[in-house]
This record gives sequence, C-alpha cells and structure tokens, in this order.
Amino acid sequence: MHKVVLYTQPQCPPCEIVKRFLQAYDIKFDEINIKEDQKAKLYMLNELEAYSTPTVVVNEQEIIRGFNLEELASALNIECE
Repeated sequence: MHKVVLYTQPQCPPCEIVKRFLQAYDIKFDEINIKEDQKAKLYMLNELEAYSTPTVVVNEQEIIRGFNLEELASALNIECE
C-alpha cells in the first residue's frame, strides 16, 4: 500500500482530475489544501520545491510536481490503458 499525500487548492481543475484518478484506482490519499494550511504551503514550496498544484508525494520519496498522470501512475505502479 502506498502512502500518498496530495497538495491541492480550491478551484484547481487538475487537482480534481488527480483526486478522481486516485479514487478510480482505490488509492487512499491525504489531501492538504495549501490555501487553508500555510505551513503545508511553505513546506511544499521550500522543502518539496514545488510551485504549483497538484503536487503529489508518494511514499515520502517520489514527488510529482504539477499535473502529470503518467508520472503519477508510474510512481504508483499503475498500468493505464
């Protein structure tokens, strides 16, 4: 089982697509809204060096910055058709 953290913000269509993608594959994830959590926003910017949402962290190692379903699928060992 993967540990997935999804950094999002309101009115972010790519964030919604990533959430639906994860749900479609029954991948559990923790969602962090960077508009509501300033510490998380600073962590995303400074530690993860990610400057846009969605940003996804898989197993505390792999960081997918921005919207990239292919990279996310690869990190989660999902074969997309």
